[in-house]
Amino acid sequence: MLDLAERLRAASGGELDDAAILAVSEATGAPVEYVRLAIRLRPEEKKKSFAHRVRSEYLGLDPEVRRYVIGGLIGTGMALISVLSTRLSSVGSRSFDGVLGVLQIVLATIAIYFASTSKDSRSAAIVGAIASGVGFTMFTIFKAVGLTNAAVEPTLLIPITIAGALAGLVANKLVAQNRKKLGLKDPLQERHELLRQLVELQDKLRSGEQAITFLSLDIVGSTKMKEHADPLSIEYTFNEYHQFVDRIARKYGGRVHSTAGDGVTCAFDTPMQAFGAAKNVQAGMLELNTFGNKTGIPLSLRAGIHSGTVVPPKPGDIASLNFAHVIDIAAHLQKVSPVGGIVISEVAANTLPGGAHTVGIERIEAQNVTGIIWQSKATGPVAAPSEPPPFPGNE
Repeated sequence: MLDLAERLRAASGGELDDAAILAVSEATGAPVEYVRLAIRLRPEEKKKSFAHRVRSEYLGLDPEVRRYVIGGLIGTGMALISVLSTRLSSVGSRSFDGVLGVLQIVLATIAIYFASTSKDSRSAAIVGAIASGVGFTMFTIFKAVGLTNAAVEPTLLIPITIAGALAGLVANKLVAQNRKKLGLKDPLQERHELLRQLVELQDKLRSGEQAITFLSLDIVGSTKMKEHADPLSIEYTFNEYHQFVDRIARKYGGRVHSTAGDGVTCAFDTPMQAFGAAKNVQAGMLELNTFGNKTGIPLSLRAGIHSGTVVPPKPGDIASLNFAHVIDIAAHLQKVSPVGGIVISEVAANTLPGGAHTVGIERIEAQNVTGIIWQSKATGPVAAPSEPPPFPGNE
């Protein structure tokens, strides 16, 4: 989670904003507040400046809490301006009255803005109360330490705080009622619009969904085989193996989807096609070892089959699909398959003519998916010739 956050931080060239924190939360499944806390408490690689640390702490806060912090800072700023104004007046200087008055108006406007754009009336009232209450409190403190001689009545704290809360509440209500006139979007309408777009996108993606069955094949012990056989024999044998699988896949209406070393994944429209092809491949290994294997070491396979729906990036083009849960499950089932056997998921087996019991009775699990084991009735290892046929060109 922290690695992802650091990569996003490096990409943005600064601190993580709310959108980035939410993205980290959704990508990792961690609660948003946990992500904020983890980022805030992460160990620093190098010493940061005080301003950088303050900014990091601020951005790590919840958006509404940030509004409260801004309200407090605005109140403090207005108190400082009031103190400065009274001190200048006490010495007979009024040349800065206009500037200080404008600054107070600007700060008050900012406070009203933050209150009016709060997510609800409660937050707006809190922002207003904090701005006015903190402002009055700080002015009282400044008087206590001798920074100003202006008269201050401490009992006015509660009425002023309430007045600030009411001002924030009224501002929020006015903005909520005049969002269209002000060019602002209604949060509920905006959410509804986003949900509508999401549903439309999901419908569009579902329109490209298609049911598919994947057959995953893998040669057992291929690494050791490659250590002992000569490279030319290996290349020839594996080419023969790939062509052998491709022929059978096409014979059953499928196609080779992808290859990775000695592993082959085939795609079929139905589980019946995939299961028939898998049995044909296992049955044909005797012929392949006899006539196409030049390594002197018999090839044996594991096979896994799973069905599901996918959405190819290019509609109708399964070859364009590189990542899918269906493919992963087929590969996991293949890994738990007995040598020379097939493991087909119950989901796929239930659609076969005659049902799952036509496959076998032995069950096995992989990645929380139950598979049914099929094994040929013709038992016994497949043996390669005691002396491999000569490699073409070396006769």
